[in-house]
Amino acid sequence: MAGISSDIIRGYNDTMILYLLLDNPSYGYEISKQIKALSNEKYIVKETTLYSAFTRLEKNGYVTSFSNMGENGAKKRTYYRITPLGIEYYKSKCEEWALTKEVVEKFIFKENL
Repeated sequence: MAGISSDIIRGYNDTMILYLLLDNPSYGYEISKQIKALSNEKYIVKETTLYSAFTRLEKNGYVTSFSNMGENGAKKRTYYRITPLGIEYYKSKCEEWALTKEVVEKFIFKENL
Protein backbone atom coordinates (compact mmCIF):
# COMPACT_ATOMS: atom_id res chain seq x y z
CA MET A 1 0.00 0.00 0.00
CA ALA A 2 1.36 3.40 -1.00
CA GLY A 3 -0.08 5.41 1.87
CA ILE A 4 -3.15 7.59 2.29
CA SER A 5 -4.10 10.03 -0.44
CA SER A 6 -4.06 13.63 0.73
CA ASP A 7 -7.42 14.08 -1.03
CA ILE A 8 -9.00 11.44 1.21
CA ILE A 9 -7.67 12.75 4.51
CA ARG A 10 -7.62 16.50 3.84
CA GLY A 11 -10.84 17.16 5.76
CA TYR A 12 -9.44 15.50 8.88
CA ASN A 13 -6.05 17.19 9.21
CA ASP A 14 -7.58 19.73 11.59
CA THR A 15 -9.10 16.94 13.68
CA MET A 16 -5.77 15.12 13.97
CA ILE A 17 -3.98 18.31 14.97
CA LEU A 18 -6.60 19.19 17.59
CA TYR A 19 -6.42 15.64 18.97
CA LEU A 20 -2.69 16.04 19.48
CA LEU A 21 -3.23 19.34 21.28
CA LEU A 22 -5.87 18.03 23.72
CA ASP A 23 -3.36 17.24 26.47
CA ASN A 24 -0.54 19.72 25.86
CA PRO A 25 0.50 22.60 23.63
CA SER A 26 2.91 21.63 20.87
CA TYR A 27 4.72 22.99 17.82
CA GLY A 28 4.56 22.12 14.14
CA TYR A 29 7.50 19.77 13.76
CA GLU A 30 6.52 17.75 16.83
CA ILE A 31 2.93 17.44 15.63
CA SER A 32 4.15 16.32 12.21
CA LYS A 33 6.32 13.64 13.84
CA GLN A 34 3.42 12.45 16.01
CA ILE A 35 1.07 12.14 13.02
CA LYS A 36 3.72 10.14 11.16
CA ALA A 37 4.35 7.89 14.17
CA LEU A 38 0.70 7.33 15.14
CA SER A 39 -0.18 6.45 11.54
CA ASN A 40 2.74 3.99 11.36
CA GLU A 41 4.14 6.20 8.60
CA LYS A 42 1.04 5.63 6.43
CA TYR A 43 0.34 9.37 6.46
CA ILE A 44 2.95 12.08 6.39
CA VAL A 45 1.53 15.58 6.55
CA LYS A 46 3.26 18.12 4.31
CA GLU A 47 4.69 21.19 6.01
CA THR A 48 2.57 23.55 3.89
CA THR A 49 -0.57 21.57 4.76
CA LEU A 50 0.29 21.66 8.46
CA TYR A 51 0.93 25.40 8.62
CA SER A 52 -2.15 26.18 6.50
CA ALA A 53 -4.14 24.18 9.05
CA PHE A 54 -2.60 26.11 11.97
CA THR A 55 -3.49 29.41 10.28
CA ARG A 56 -7.07 28.26 9.64
CA LEU A 57 -7.48 26.85 13.16
CA GLU A 58 -6.17 30.03 14.75
CA LYS A 59 -8.33 32.26 12.52
CA ASN A 60 -11.41 30.27 13.57
CA GLY A 61 -10.53 30.51 17.27
CA TYR A 62 -9.84 26.78 17.68
CA VAL A 63 -6.20 27.28 18.73
CA THR A 64 -4.02 30.07 20.05
CA SER A 65 -0.32 30.41 19.44
CA PHE A 66 2.57 31.59 21.57
CA SER A 67 6.33 31.71 21.19
CA ASN A 68 8.74 29.85 23.42
CA MET A 69 12.45 29.16 23.39
CA GLY A 70 13.46 25.62 22.50
CA GLU A 71 15.38 23.40 24.87
CA ASN A 72 18.97 24.34 25.71
CA GLY A 73 18.69 27.73 24.01
CA ALA A 74 17.46 26.31 20.72
CA LYS A 75 15.67 28.70 18.38
CA LYS A 76 12.31 30.19 19.27
CA ARG A 77 9.31 28.03 18.38
CA THR A 78 5.66 28.81 17.84
CA TYR A 79 3.50 26.59 20.00
CA TYR A 80 -0.21 25.98 19.58
CA ARG A 81 -2.78 25.41 22.32
CA ILE A 82 -6.36 24.20 21.79
CA THR A 83 -9.11 26.53 23.00
CA PRO A 84 -12.48 25.57 24.54
CA LEU A 85 -14.05 26.36 21.15
CA GLY A 86 -11.46 24.07 19.55
CA ILE A 87 -12.45 21.24 21.90
CA GLU A 88 -16.10 21.66 20.87
CA TYR A 89 -15.10 21.69 17.19
CA TYR A 90 -12.99 18.56 17.73
CA LYS A 91 -15.96 16.77 19.30
CA SER A 92 -18.22 17.72 16.38
CA LYS A 93 -15.62 16.48 13.87
CA CYS A 94 -15.44 13.15 15.74
CA GLU A 95 -19.21 12.80 15.48
CA GLU A 96 -19.05 13.70 11.79
CA TRP A 97 -16.33 11.05 11.27
CA ALA A 98 -18.46 8.35 12.90
CA LEU A 99 -21.33 9.14 10.55
CA THR A 100 -19.03 9.40 7.51
CA LYS A 101 -17.44 6.06 8.32
CA GLU A 102 -20.84 4.42 8.78
CA VAL A 103 -22.03 5.63 5.37
CA VAL A 104 -18.83 4.96 3.40
CA GLU A 105 -18.40 1.46 4.84
CA LYS A 106 -21.68 0.49 3.17
CA PHE A 107 -19.92 0.92 -0.19
CA ILE A 108 -16.59 -0.74 0.59
CA PHE A 109 -15.97 -4.39 -0.23
CA LYS A 110 -15.18 -6.39 2.88
CA GLU A 111 -14.36 -9.61 1.07
CA ASN A 112 -11.43 -10.49 -1.13
CA LEU A 113 -12.23 -9.95 -4.77
